[in-house]
Amino acid sequence: MSAEERRESVIRAAMIEFARGGYRGTSTEAIARRVGVSQPYLFRLFPSKQAIFEAAADRCIEETWRVFDEASAGLTGEAAAEAMSGAYMGLVEDREQLMMQMQIYVSVFAAGMAGEDGIGQTARKRWEDLFDRVRIRLGGDVKDATQFFAYGMLTNTLVALGYPRDHRIWEGLGEHEGGE
Repeated sequence: MSAEERRESVIRAAMIEFARGGYRGTSTEAIARRVGVSQPYLFRLFPSKQAIFEAAADRCIEETWRVFDEASAGLTGEAAAEAMSGAYMGLVEDREQLMMQMQIYVSVFAAGMAGEDGIGQTARKRWEDLFDRVRIRLGGDVKDATQFFAYGMLTNTLVALGYPRDHRIWEGLGEHEGGE
């Protein structure tokens, strides 16, 4: 395996490990073990645990955009919103993808409280890029993008809490199910 292929394996493994344990609760040893490499080799690919987390967070957010982009290609406005919302429901059914998203938010807060803002700077930049891509796809209106993401965050909460799709709590989402 080339170094780039190993690097890709580390990012995929890190997404799983960080989704399950968060930034503080995940050891680089666990990531190395999942990939099948030594910790020293892991640190030849990435300079630090923070760099691994940032790569995993970047991949998670980029994967969200990939799903949105593919679902809404050639669409704008409400048609794009509906297509992205439907595709998002499929994405968050992957609990590790959803939990990685949730861990990004928690880890930014925890790192910030510890005086480490690098993770937050990186995550905020990537999330802002995602917001702007969605805003443009929806037609450019900030309010529409904000509403789309608000529904998406509610979706994250309901899925993370394990509410089945036929539970009454989903009824208020109506045709806007999904979002980010």
